[in-house]
Amino acid sequence: MKLKRLFWLGLAWLAFGAGAQVVADPDWKESEAPPPPAFNTKQLIAIDMPRYVTLKFGVDPATLTITPEGIVRYVMVATNASGSVNAVYEGIRCASGEVKTYARYSPSGHWSAVKDPQWQGLNDNLPSPHAMALARQGACQGRSTPGNSVADIVRALKSPVAH
Repeated sequence: MKLKRLFWLGLAWLAFGAGAQVVADPDWKESEAPPPPAFNTKQLIAIDMPRYVTLKFGVDPATLTITPEGIVRYVMVATNASGSVNAVYEGIRCASGEVKTYARYSPSGHWSAVKDPQWQGLNDNLPSPHAMALARQGACQGRSTPGNSVADIVRALKSPVAH
């Protein structure tokens, strides 16, 4: 009888845990994103990606910022085998596990603003898992930014333990 009771108790606990969601703060408001910052491909910190991803990803540490409301903004650079460079200016909201793309940079050397950028879950079916990789390797520590310092993020990204 005790085993049966424990089974049902455990099942109820699992059901509750699976249904738990992050409660959105109705008063939260994002500050306006500034224009994309200039980036330098010579100082990129490499982001470890799954083996199936053929592009090389790196973040320019000089572009990292943390807003007062907790968004980590950055320029992520993607380089293909022929050396062609594309980049995105994005923000990660660690508290909600979301990413937003503000602008895209093309090989022609121009930024194009994303019209009406929207927050998307880091686990959503995005074209590339680079934002999730960045979050896991140092931009986020659980649902917060590590130490709320850009220096802490850079240190985590450079640490072999983070990769």
